[in-house]
Formats: sequence, structure tokens, C-alpha cells
Amino acid sequence: MQKDIDIRVSPKQAADNNILKQLFAKNVNASVNDISSIRIIRRSIDARRHNIYINLRIRGYINEIEAEPNLVSIDYPNVENAPRAIIVGAGPAGLFAALRLIELGICPIIIERGKNVRDRKKDTAEINRKHIVNPESNYCFGEGGAGAYSDGKLYTRSQKRGNVVKILNVFCQHGADTSILVDAHPHIGTDKLPRIIERMREQIIASGGEVCFETRMDKLIIENNEVKGIETGDGKRFSGKVILATGHSARDVYYMLHNHNIKIEAKGLAVGFRIEHPSHLIDQIQYHNIEGRGKYLPAAEYSFVEQAGGRGVYSFCMCPGGIIVPAASGVEQLVVNGMSPSNRGSKWSNSGVVVEIHPEDFPEYAKYNELALLKFQEDLEKQAWIEGGMTQVAPAQRMYDFVKGRKSNSLPTTSYVPGVKSSPMHEWMPQFITVRLQEAFKKVGQKMKGYLTNEAILLGVESRTSSPVRIIRDRETLQHPEIKGLYPCGEGAGYAGGIVSAAMDGERCAEALAVSIKNQNTIL
Repeated sequence: MQKDIDIRVSPKQAADNNILKQLFAKNVNASVNDISSIRIIRRSIDARRHNIYINLRIRGYINEIEAEPNLVSIDYPNVENAPRAIIVGAGPAGLFAALRLIELGICPIIIERGKNVRDRKKDTAEINRKHIVNPESNYCFGEGGAGAYSDGKLYTRSQKRGNVVKILNVFCQHGADTSILVDAHPHIGTDKLPRIIERMREQIIASGGEVCFETRMDKLIIENNEVKGIETGDGKRFSGKVILATGHSARDVYYMLHNHNIKIEAKGLAVGFRIEHPSHLIDQIQYHNIEGRGKYLPAAEYSFVEQAGGRGVYSFCMCPGGIIVPAASGVEQLVVNGMSPSNRGSKWSNSGVVVEIHPEDFPEYAKYNELALLKFQEDLEKQAWIEGGMTQVAPAQRMYDFVKGRKSNSLPTTSYVPGVKSSPMHEWMPQFITVRLQEAFKKVGQKMKGYLTNEAILLGVESRTSSPVRIIRDRETLQHPEIKGLYPCGEGAGYAGGIVSAAMDGERCAEALAVSIKNQNTIL
């Protein structure tokens, strides 16, 4: 017999399987000797009060051998001779779309402008060491997308958009630790995610699909308002329906669609800085203990949402025990992002802190119509690049100095490898954003005592929180309403925000495309 129970325990108790076994036996009125084994199937940390608790759901096996973990194992068929579909982009949306197409009996052809996940690591290292940005291979472009070398967090609030559990199981099938099925905020880590991505690609190829690296789509082939395929930068053509999963930084794609009168629309996004505190300080604040996290707790996380000047100001992509990385995808850009390895072991913790903005907030960009916030984004990143000295050195300011409106005379040490330069960011960041960040920091500082401090450093700019453009699509068919056979997908199309939500959207687009092919074959 097996039973599930929910219990609250101390961090020390949660780390001791023998204690958990005893607590389980007591809860089910059984002898410890009758408990064959136990398994944690859900885990979260409750740090709202001084005493920290771990909430656990435990499955116990009473006089019964423990069953194997209930993982979904998908048997991917060979689709080498099946109908073909093109996927532009090998980020989470593209990879999961490809795997789902294989499940549905369709052969995916992935077109990826960047390099494979292993080779692109060399290009990200060049950004850190030499400040050289390869516009086709960087932290944004390449196999795995922006998540591969930025963090690997798998938390999402998008429960209604697809099957989260299935997405996590697919990660596990390709090598992720099964702890991601247990933790409330699952995380793989940038040190482990690349190999998992490689295994996904290997599965796609083993099933008869194709993956073409260093191949940039330059043109959609459209006849009678229907996509017939794509044309790449070297003039090669691929035929088939198209899932467009290019990510939120493929600005050339937005310009291409706009120039060919393919309907897109401006959408809101969020812009601000990346803030970095000593990890020990965040542990002290969140765990209400001067000693920090101690032996049994992980590096502490935080999140907040505040209202300032009628707009939301919130933390984004928090990386406990992580580092800040240069995320520019082209020349004359300065963009920062956060990442963390699986052990979250660095001495810093960072987070994006951003202000919600809409096209109407910057009327001077209205002349760019659908591309208004894209142009704003480009100009802001160029300004940060100039302020940093026209390299990947980031403009920076101590947090309390920013709130007080004064340039920092010195800067604390930081995880950002290219280096930092003191800059009066309160002056050159648009005042619409500056005043709201200053107000929000004061509010958060009152709630999280010690958060508002000059031990923290702000680096600019955090501007790639989402796409500034939405490529419109029909709610039911997921196709562009004016161009049949075109499936805008994932973060780049404006329908996702993170690895898991992008993966779910990739699966949804694959399913919609498969229905279209089936209906087309039925008519024929």
C-alpha cells in the first residue's frame, strides 16, 4: 500500500531521510518497520516568518516495494519519410515543437542562425574576454536559445497554456535530474542544460529530422497569401509550413515582416537594470537570520511587485548564487542578463528589476508605429553601450546612490566579467523609468530590511525581458490570420515568457500545424 501525506518540517529534518520516515509512520499510524521506503514528490520553502519551514508531500510505501518514478517516457517514431515542416529557431519553443511534431508523425527541419550549444559557448566567452559580439552566435542566438547560457529556471505561472508536467518530463527523459518534478521552483542550471539540449537534438536527428546550424532565414516564400517555405542567407530554399520561433532578440525578423506588410503589432515590455547583492545579504534578509542560510537551506530567492506612478515595477529572473552576463546580440549594444549554475554557489545574487512600459509612454517613438518600442529598446541599449565606454563594460551605480540621485564614487566587486564603470544612470535612463524605480526601491527597502543598500550595485540595461512586438495569430488555428501556413511561436512572437511557457507554446503550434496537414491531406 502507498499513501501521500503533507507535512511541514524544519530544514534540518527535511535533509534527514530517517526522520522523515519516522514522521511519515507517525502520520499514518504505522510502524517504522512497515515503511519500505519514502519519496518526496513535492517540496517548497516557507520563509515568510522567522522560523523557516519546508513543506513536503511525501509518498510512503507500506509493506510494498517502491515503484519507479512515474515519468512520462515518449517513444519517438522515425519520421524520415513523413510530411515536413520548417521550424525557424532552436530555442525551447523550436526544440519542443520539433519533438512534438515527431510524436505526431511529421518530420521537423530546424533552421538555426547560430551555432550548436557547445560551439556557441566559445563565442560567449569572447564577449566576456575580448568584448567581441558575434551577431549570429551569442547569449541570445544559437542552439538552446537565450535560456541555454542564461539560467535554466523552469518556473512558470502559465499553467493554463499547456502541460507543464509533460514539459518537465521531457527534460528528464533527456537527462535532467528528476528533482525538477519535485521542487516548487525547478531549476536545471547553465552547467547542465547544454548537454540536455544536445540530447534533444540527437533525438530529433535519430528520428529523421534535420537541424541546420549557422543558417539564417532571410525571407519567407509566400504565394497567394500562403507560406510555401523559407529562403536562407546563402540562397537555399526549404519547403513547408513554418513555425516561426526566432526568440525575442531577432530584430531582423521583425523588420523583415514589417517591410513585407505582414501584420505585427507593438506590445508592452519592461525595462530597467540588473541588481546584484552579496548572496549572504539576501540569505540574511529572506531567512531572517544573521547567520544566513546555514547548512540546510539553498541560496535565497526573492520576488516583488510594486506600483509606482501607475505602473508595475517588479523583479524578474532572480538568480540566487548566480552571475551577471553580457547579453548583447549585435554591435553597439549593452544588455545584461542573469544566470546561475545548478549549485547556485557564487557569492552574489542578482535579479532584473524592471518597469512596465507601453508604446504610449514614449510618444516620440510613435512615428515608428508597430516598431515603436523596438526602436526605443535599440536606442536605450546603444546609450548604455556609450555610457560604458563603447565596449561591453557595463555602466553601473550603487543602489542607494541611484535612489538619492548621485553618481557613485566607487563600485563594489561584481560577478560581471567584462567589468563595470561608474555612471549616473539616474540621469540618462528615461525619467519615466528612473523615478518609478527609485520609488519602488524605497518601498521594497521598507519591507525587506537591508535590501536598499549601497552594498548592492545596479548594472544597465535589462531590456530583453520580452519581445517589444507581437506577431499576430488566430486564437484557434495559431496561424497568422492573413498568411496561411505561418505559425508565430514562443517569446519572439509575443506568446511566452520563459523556458517552460515557450516550450508549451512550441507544442501547441506543432499540434495546430499537424491538424492543418491532416485536414489538407483529407481534402486531397
